[in-house]
Amino acid sequence: MDYKASLAFWTEEKGKLSMSIVKLRHIWFAIAGTLIALSLVAIIVIGVPFGIDFTGGSLLEVEIPGGVAVDEVRTIVADLGHESLAVQETGEQGYLIRTVSLSEDQHQSIVHALEERFGEEVEEMRFDSIGPVIGQELRKTATWGIVITLLLIGLYIAFAFRQVSKPIASWKYGLLTIGAAFHDVILMLGIYIVVSHFYGWEVNSAFVAAALTILGYSINDTVVVFDRTRENLASDRKKGTFEDTVDVSVRQTLRRSLNTSITTLLALVAIFLFGGSTTQPFAFALIVGIIVGTYSSLFLASPALVAWEALSRKK
Repeated sequence: MDYKASLAFWTEEKGKLSMSIVKLRHIWFAIAGTLIALSLVAIIVIGVPFGIDFTGGSLLEVEIPGGVAVDEVRTIVADLGHESLAVQETGEQGYLIRTVSLSEDQHQSIVHALEERFGEEVEEMRFDSIGPVIGQELRKTATWGIVITLLLIGLYIAFAFRQVSKPIASWKYGLLTIGAAFHDVILMLGIYIVVSHFYGWEVNSAFVAAALTILGYSINDTVVVFDRTRENLASDRKKGTFEDTVDVSVRQTLRRSLNTSITTLLALVAIFLFGGSTTQPFAFALIVGIIVGTYSSLFLASPALVAWEALSRKK
């Protein structure tokens, strides 16, 4: 479908198909603004539940056949002198024990105490220990990694769109791409924090991996829409207004973006439901990221481009 045919189709058809995504941008902006505000409130009020990857400490996972009360496990560990601890159930008979950094002797003493109380069937699944200095360094590195990644991507997009300087400068494409990605990460973090408050999930290196994955996915989706806008702007055919061009570009990529997101979500939902407790936080973060990333690519980035261009004309 060429540009003129697309424009005629999406503006002259009766019913829902005639509704312009770009013209309703104030609604999309309001929804995004509300969700970002709620996410920031969650981050401030609940706090980011950093895991031992970023705070330092030890994580011991054990399985106790038959299952026991969490308070009973907590009491056994606390009686050994480890008062700063948290115990969380994982599955029917698994338990995650988080404490400050443990030596190997302290680690073994906890395992032996559990075996004495619940029998030799107690099985240690994993044990991780990270010092506080290393944890803080990892948190700093992860933060800078995300920031630098966004900046480099923004610069590359500005360079790639350098030949599309009218009616809006190429660097604005890059800045809006970064803004949409920032929106995705904030919403992903805010929703994850609220859910983790009830399920005991943590923000760890796996979450950072999920965030970087979503950044790549969302930015790719945004660039696809922007690239279609670039192609339509460079077309020799008779064009409508800049708003019409952007709206047609969004609609030309709408089905492709939705189909890609839905098929990806189906796989992630399967992982979340059947992948086990250790993969659920990672899968959930990706599910949320895919949803908000698709929303920002279709309903925020391009409408923001039109809003910015309209604001520039008024000055």
